[in-house]
Amino acid sequence: MSRYQPRHQPILPTDDSPASAGTPVDKDGAEAGHGLFVATTTWLSYLAAERRLSPKTVEAYGRDLRQFLTFLTEYQGEPASLRTIAALGPADIRAFLAARRRDGIGSHSLMRQLAALRSFARHLERSGAGNASAFAAVRGPKVKKNLPRPLAVTAAKAVTTIESRAGDDRAEWILARDAAVLALLYGCGLRISEALGLQRRHAPVDGQMDIAVTGKGGKTRGVPVLPQVSRAIADYIAACPHPLPPEGPLFVGTRGGPLSPRIVQLVMENLRGALGLPASATPHALRHSFATHLLGRGGDLRAIQELLGHASLSTTQNYTKVDAARLLAAYDAAHPRA
Repeated sequence: MSRYQPRHQPILPTDDSPASAGTPVDKDGAEAGHGLFVATTTWLSYLAAERRLSPKTVEAYGRDLRQFLTFLTEYQGEPASLRTIAALGPADIRAFLAARRRDGIGSHSLMRQLAALRSFARHLERSGAGNASAFAAVRGPKVKKNLPRPLAVTAAKAVTTIESRAGDDRAEWILARDAAVLALLYGCGLRISEALGLQRRHAPVDGQMDIAVTGKGGKTRGVPVLPQVSRAIADYIAACPHPLPPEGPLFVGTRGGPLSPRIVQLVMENLRGALGLPASATPHALRHSFATHLLGRGGDLRAIQELLGHASLSTTQNYTKVDAARLLAAYDAAHPRA
């Protein structure tokens, strides 16, 4: 266990926490500690209310900042405060990242921690309590992009049908539910959270051709639904023994409560064994397969970006492994001056 990650810490620093646990209390007493406490609290509230980050992301950012404050207390020999943070230089930030790296923290986590600290520094700068230049001057670690491999078309189709589960002794309605969820992931390119976040009233049945999906940042997008996906959802609704009120979740567990993402992951694990699929065949790989198969059949990159709910086209390019040659070919074919 890292010495910069004390056990049983609160997500937010508190006025009466000991300095050794990463508290914002400096030698001038409770007033300075309260100032950092208020700054931290307002920052996390801003992330949740205005930036509309997910609760798990806000929790992770709070934990990242707490670990940094703990490091500063040990590194500088005095409790962290707004004053000590304002006086930091790039070398101090690099020292923290180096310490985390020695503790075995990977590049992805380090990048997130640096992003959290930069966000907090910008918050202090906006409030006149510091500046973000030291944090902005630090280059983040290189992160290898390991995107999930797309499934073959035949494999992606197979995991979305009940027939692929021959011999499974679970209830028929559960098999229909699992097939409907996976059909949404592959047929509409949804994230697990987006599919399981659908309410019964959102179900694309009775001729409804699209669904409104709430993605990251609370942004809503419209996604067309294939007839095969609509039929899979209709079959599940007809077979489900639990009541599905309009404002309740569309997909429920065995006891009628909201379906857990972990259940969907376990379903894919079982299908990997039954169908001989590679370990890369995960629920998220179905979303990746959706985008890759569309692109491979001539789908427009901008349209795929909208369907996936990506804010940036560059994200879609990375996601679908679009190479420069393909983009240049599209440019040459479509631009009037090419």
